Amino acid sequence: MEMNREKLRTNKADASSESAYHCSACHDDEEWGSSSRGRAKSRSLSASPALGSTKEFRRTRSLHGPCPVTTFGPKACMLQNPKTIMHIQDPASQRLTWNKPPKSVLVIKKIRDASLLQPFKELCVYLTEANNMIVYVEKKVLEDPAIANDDNFGPVKKKFCTFREDYDDISNQIDFIICLGGDGTLLYASSLFQGSVPPVMAFHLGSLGFLTPFNFENFQSQVTQVIEGNAALVLRSRLKVRVVKENREKTTIQNGIEENGVVPTNLEKEVGKQIMQYQVLNEVVVDRGPSSYLSNVDVFLDGHLITTVQGDGVIVSTPTGSTAYAAAAGASMIHPNVPAIMITPICPHSLSFRPIVVPAGVELKIMLSPDARNTAWVSFDGRKRQEICHGDSISITTSCYPLPSICFRDPVSDWFESLAECLHWNVRKKQNNFTVEE
Repeated sequence: MEMNREKLRTNKADASSESAYHCSACHDDEEWGSSSRGRAKSRSLSASPALGSTKEFRRTRSLHGPCPVTTFGPKACMLQNPKTIMHIQDPASQRLTWNKPPKSVLVIKKIRDASLLQPFKELCVYLTEANNMIVYVEKKVLEDPAIANDDNFGPVKKKFCTFREDYDDISNQIDFIICLGGDGTLLYASSLFQGSVPPVMAFHLGSLGFLTPFNFENFQSQVTQVIEGNAALVLRSRLKVRVVKENREKTTIQNGIEENGVVPTNLEKEVGKQIMQYQVLNEVVVDRGPSSYLSNVDVFLDGHLITTVQGDGVIVSTPTGSTAYAAAAGASMIHPNVPAIMITPICPHSLSFRPIVVPAGVELKIMLSPDARNTAWVSFDGRKRQEICHGDSISITTSCYPLPSICFRDPVSDWFESLAECLHWNVRKKQNNFTVEE
């Protein structure tokens, strides 16, 4: 009921003229009306020092061009569509703010990594004792012998609230999230929230760290800034995926887990069909699985067949996922603030099959081709892998629930620094200049 009220308030705010966005290239001022997780309107701040008035605000670091003119010549214009799919906001204006001081925090630690035990303990002690916060931890994290047998950590551990994945719903109990590990911890945090996601602060304690901009050395001051609401945000779009499968065999569901091991998310039942929904941060991968034959799947865009993928498979990724599996398959890298969906073939049986980028508002549908020799397999951020047969379908579109990732500096600086440090983007020895004599 509370979520419905928040959605109603958000819809009313979007419909009002006071919350309209005006581009500085087309208008004399900009008006901002944004809400955090469906709550009250937030402050309007830029990545640079705060300006005295929004009328003085001018974009200097936006990745989006000016708002396009909708009139063409003396008589032509663009047909107005009242169903707005997405609201594009200047990345420099995305700042974290709190309507109320945060009280609960979810700490996610990479499992089976002994090097994270000491940082995990220091962080939890700081959150519980210095900030008097309620700390949520996954139950299997506390089952580690190094934590369970630590008597000095016992008093802190007793204050924890624990949960189990796929069994306990904590979506309405967490104010923000802190990740300790690599990029996988951020993906895991995303999978825990199938609706609105709290702000995520990710510390780089893993192997790659493209999505984890914070270093743990000065974690106290950095966490304090986040609690005080002094941080920039990058809204990482997610994919809303709906898998419709034919019921070909009888399965029994116990505690939300089927006999074949597939964990259904928001499982529904139709006549002869089984429906599962997922929120995906990186990519949806459809591949040929263990078969030696080429995959043969049809890709539809807004109901129209656009191509048939013949090869090892296809990747449908977000801009965040464009620097992951899609980049390894030859795709371009897209900044997370760009509203788009990328379609990348995996080793296609055609040299002209290049990756493409489509608008974020479209709906993609992937089905096994009628004349396919074998079935296909699908996975979501590398998890929930399952088989796709004839008659099954995968519908993909941009979710209205992005993942708000807290920036170390700002969305632009963090992204290019990750490109240089993690992927060594355009790193080469520079060419020598000519001497005066030459």
